Amino acid sequence: MSAKATRAAYGETLVELVGEGMDVVAVDADLSGSTTTKKLGDAYPGRLINVGIAEQNMIGVAAGLSLAGKVVFTGSFAVFGTGRVYDQIRNTVCYSKLNVKIAPTHSGITVGPDGGSHQMLEDINLMRALPNMRVLVPSDYASAKAAIRLAAENPGPFYVRLGRSKVPEVYGPNDAFEVGRAKVLREGSDVTIVACGIEVAAALGAAELLAAHGIEAEVIDAFSIKPLDAETILASASKTGAVVTVEEHLVCGGLGSAVSELLGERLPTRMKRIGVEDRFGTSGEPDELLAAFGLDAPSIAETVEGFLA
Repeated sequence: MSAKATRAAYGETLVELVGEGMDVVAVDADLSGSTTTKKLGDAYPGRLINVGIAEQNMIGVAAGLSLAGKVVFTGSFAVFGTGRVYDQIRNTVCYSKLNVKIAPTHSGITVGPDGGSHQMLEDINLMRALPNMRVLVPSDYASAKAAIRLAAENPGPFYVRLGRSKVPEVYGPNDAFEVGRAKVLREGSDVTIVACGIEVAAALGAAELLAAHGIEAEVIDAFSIKPLDAETILASASKTGAVVTVEEHLVCGGLGSAVSELLGERLPTRMKRIGVEDRFGTSGEPDELLAAFGLDAPSIAETVEGFLA
């Protein structure tokens, strides 16, 4: 399978949307090469605005452009594009339901050698807590293109979580996605694994390892974390009786929290959350970090086996 970073879909999809007649602009905080929004500026000069290293101003400019009728995307690293600008996203974008799409790159521990200061592990938590915000976490290049399109086509605030490192291909270019819908990628009867982002491919790999030990895992891609696909998750939990969530994010406030809230209210189910525990990231190569944090396929399989035992 070919591997591409989800961020690689960003600039390319924005160029496609403009070419199709959508009035898209991007506002970036001096990182357009890394975020790939530079591709939009190269193809359509004037549709990329670089505000410099001024992320709060980036959100303010994006808000103004949305009020002028534009479909506006912002670009930065996730640690800056959500953390440094939380007040502006909350009080300017979400409070007024503006048509601004927050789509930073370089999320999670797979930022790698940049280390804990740049490995944003709280962003899903921050964004899903905001009223009027929808949260999409694509797992590969194809689903990232779909997520960016969905954000552009649906009015109002969106958060699309994109990554730096190359990830395996999970979907084909013609697979369809919807806001509020998950995808069952593998049927199983013994345990439900709900994953998002880069961990979808890892969960599929873990399911193969578990199958070799006689454990049939159902794997669900929670592409849309807010709104969450309650129907699909509840149906799977009812079938298997055990749920494990996997995310490249803190276990606090992210996908695991969203799923546990759902199950706690509507279908109390035995559950385990796999993610980064109460700590910051550290420097290392992406594959090394995934293994060290228990987020690669062998580690997930081992954790699931222990949980079921």
